Amino acid sequence: MLGRLNHVALAVPALADAVARYRDMLGATVSAPQALPEHGVTVVFVELDNTKIELLEPLGEGSPIAAFLAKNPKGGMHHVCYEVTDIVAARDRLVAAGARVLGDGEPKIGAHGRPVVFIHPGDMFGTLTELEEV
Repeated sequence: MLGRLNHVALAVPALADAVARYRDMLGATVSAPQALPEHGVTVVFVELDNTKIELLEPLGEGSPIAAFLAKNPKGGMHHVCYEVTDIVAARDRLVAAGARVLGDGEPKIGAHGRPVVFIHPGDMFGTLTELEEV
C-alpha cells in the first residue's frame, strides 16, 4: 500500500526565518510560500534529492499548527507523509484495521494539488501521518 516518503513536515513559528535558515545556512532550494486556508497553514517545500521537507506556519486563528506551536514554541516535527496510489482504498483499509482518519474522513486537496488524508497520531505510534495519492 505505501509508496515512497513524500515529505517530513516541520511546524515553525516564523516561516520567513525558517526559509532563510534552510536557504542561507544549508544552501537548500525552497519553494515559494503557498497558503492553504482549508488546512489552516502556509507552506513551503525544501527540495531534497530523495524527498522534501515541508515547513508549516499557522494561517488564521483556528490553525491546528497554532495549537502545536503553543506546546512547542520553537517548532518541531509535525507529520510524515507517504505516497499511495489509491487514497480511498488506503483510507478504507486503515479504517477497517481500526485507524482513525481525521476530519470527516474524506480526502481533501493538499499542497501538491492531490488528495490527502491524515491518520490520528494515536494509531501511528504518536506520529501524525498523512497519505497523499500520486
